[in-house]
Amino acid sequence: MPDRARSFPPIATPDARILILGSMPGRASLAANQYYAHPRNAFWSLMGRLFAFDSAQDYPARVKALNDFGIAVWDVLASCQRPGSLDSAIAKNSVVTNDLIGFLAAHRLIGHIFFNGGTAEKLFRRHIMPTPATNNLRLIRLPSTSPAHAALGFAQKLAAWRAISVAVDAEIPANFTAAPHQRNSQ
Repeated sequence: MPDRARSFPPIATPDARILILGSMPGRASLAANQYYAHPRNAFWSLMGRLFAFDSAQDYPARVKALNDFGIAVWDVLASCQRPGSLDSAIAKNSVVTNDLIGFLAAHRLIGHIFFNGGTAEKLFRRHIMPTPATNNLRLIRLPSTSPAHAALGFAQKLAAWRAISVAVDAEIPANFTAAPHQRNSQ
């Protein structure tokens, strides 16, 4: 049996309002101990485009940019058996989920969960839902940012992922005094 892949802690601040869930980090991400570390994964390029930050800056700066917009990132799975990085290779009987119910209880301002691909959504719905903690959340599946999901190009993924910037705008509290973020319109 292949080695057991183990996820790492979430990117989150106590005031997070949006949660992006993947399934399980791939080998490149696990080796770097960074979310979406594969150089061809579109996640950071999409986030940089949507929230006008340089996606080439160092990892702590990219994490801070997400935190500044109230965006949390985690994975549905805490561990699983999986040869390689493909979600399709996850051994179904090996999955152990992260404590998403506890996470949501500690981050009560989260109103939207966006799934980075269909596997994350399926795992969440199979192993986490339904619970009182998930009843009032808006759940939205987005196309995977993985290079393995080549059916859509960057422009098409960007169009779909714009739903996150719309949700960020909707989740900003009325008394928020900072200037609204500027989006790159390309």
